[in-house]
Amino acid sequence: MTEPTFATLVSRWYEENARDLPWREPGVGAWAILVSEVMLQQTPVVRVLPAWRAWLDRWPDPAALAADPPAEAIRMWGRLGYPRRAVRLRDCAVAIVERHGGAVPDKLDQLLALPGVGTYTARAVAAFAYGQRHPVVDTNVRRVVSRAVAGESDAGLATRPADLVACEELLPLEPAAAALASAAFMELGAVVCTARSPRCPACPVESVCAWRASGQEAPAGPTRRPQRYAGTDRQVRGLLLGVLRETTGPVPHQRLDQVWSDDVQRARALAGLVTDGLVEPVGEAAFRLVGDGPATPLPRP
Repeated sequence: MTEPTFATLVSRWYEENARDLPWREPGVGAWAILVSEVMLQQTPVVRVLPAWRAWLDRWPDPAALAADPPAEAIRMWGRLGYPRRAVRLRDCAVAIVERHGGAVPDKLDQLLALPGVGTYTARAVAAFAYGQRHPVVDTNVRRVVSRAVAGESDAGLATRPADLVACEELLPLEPAAAALASAAFMELGAVVCTARSPRCPACPVESVCAWRASGQEAPAGPTRRPQRYAGTDRQVRGLLLGVLRETTGPVPHQRLDQVWSDDVQRARALAGLVTDGLVEPVGEAAFRLVGDGPATPLPRP
């Protein structure tokens, strides 16, 4: 009898142990999956769940989002973090409407051509929404493959072409089975083969794991240094956006001045928001979320 493959072992485990997440439910469309993949970038599942539901309640398809100004996408994004993703997702919706009649395309090259859709997201949508055979490689998948196949405790900080090749070699040839395996690899890395506290006895491929056989230990510290938040420009940007999200239309400069006492840092953070296409000046005395209402400047105080 043929021994089950690596992908088969992980897929069987996944079918019995996968977290119950709404974007994995049968019948969930490509738009909902695309939204989930964008939101999940650098953001924990627990924070994404309510935001994902609220987003799809308001914009159940790309055409609905494309019809609203980018300011509404930024406002709806709330404090999910990295708000440029909201603008990119709205730009993506516009492109889907203009190029594909409002339907998320199913071809990888067309997905890659959408604004804000990169190597990972395009392959994730192709695999999870359309059941295609593509290596879907995120941090979790790289760690699983690096440990189980290459015997290395850490996969490094960035995805390389070699990571895509290594993952693809593990996928079954049949597209639906490959898509299932891609989801399974990701889930295994997220909940079992974690960076610092792997639960090896619960792993379905412990017996064939090269890293486990080598006897190496998991890294004692994080693979990358956590970014400081308090007192950074990122914090100031968030505070400024918070005021702008709560107001429709222009916000006087004087009100924004109250957000942060350091004039230089506040001005730098505000300029960064403008550069990133999240905020736009209205005359010389006010700012607003990009596209938020008619361009009528407020009177100077």
